Amino acid sequence: MPEGDTVHQAARRLDDALAGQVVARSDFRVPAYATVDLAGETVRSVTARGKHLLMRIGDRVVHSHLKMEGEWRVFRPGERWRRPAHQARVVIETPAATAVGFDLGVLEVFPADEEAERMAYLGPDVLGPDWDAEEAVRRIAASPDVPIAVALGDQRNLAGLGNVYVNELCFLRGVPPTRPVSTVDLPPLVDLASRVIRANRERISRTTTGVDRRGERLWVYSRGGEPCRRCGTRIEHGRLGRNDLELRETYWCPNCQR
Repeated sequence: MPEGDTVHQAARRLDDALAGQVVARSDFRVPAYATVDLAGETVRSVTARGKHLLMRIGDRVVHSHLKMEGEWRVFRPGERWRRPAHQARVVIETPAATAVGFDLGVLEVFPADEEAERMAYLGPDVLGPDWDAEEAVRRIAASPDVPIAVALGDQRNLAGLGNVYVNELCFLRGVPPTRPVSTVDLPPLVDLASRVIRANRERISRTTTGVDRRGERLWVYSRGGEPCRRCGTRIEHGRLGRNDLELRETYWCPNCQR
C-alpha cells in the first residue's frame, strides 16, 4: 500500500489543480455512487489524512484510499488519459483540469459534516500540521505485547506509515520487527518516524539511506537474501501482521537488529 508521503503528494497536486474551481462534470463509475452529481459545486480543498485522500466539494467529501493499485492523475482539458478508461473509478472535471482516480481501493462520498467522525479512528497524522508524537507513543504503548512492526503500521496508532517505512525504521533503530512494544524505547522511534517521512515528503524517489541512486535508497526493505549495507549479513525475510489476513512482508538484518 502507498506510504503517507505518496498520498500527501497526490493531495497537493490535486489541490493545486482543483481548489477554488467549479466542477463542470463529475462521473462516479462505481454502482453505489453512480447517481452522484457534483456539477456546479466548488472544490474547497483536497487534503490527506494519513493514507486517506479527502476531496471537499461543496457540502460533500469524496474520500478515497489508493490501496495497492490506486492512483490519482491530473490532465489538461481534452488531454488524452495515459491509463485505460476502464480503470477509472471517478472523474472530476473543471474548466482548468480533469482529475481521474484510477483503480481506487476505496471510494465513497459522504456529507462534509461527517468527516471528523469517520476519520476519528485514525491516530495522529505523521505528516499532518497537528502531528502529536506524545499521543502516538501513548497509543502504541497501550498494546505492550504487539510486535513493534505491527504497531507502527497500525493506522489507529499513527497515520501515514506504510510497510517500507516500518521496515526501515526498525532497522535504523536496531530493533527486530518482532520485538514486543513493551521492550522498545518508543519516543526516539516515533520521533525518527516523523523526521524520516518528512524528509521524503517532497521527493520523487524515497530514500532512508541518504543515497539517491537506484538500488541504494533503502536499507532492508525488499532486500531479502542480499547483504546488509552496514555489516554484510544476509537480510532475512518473513511475514508479520495483526492476524493471518493482514500479513505484511518484513525484512531485517539479524546482526544489526538484535
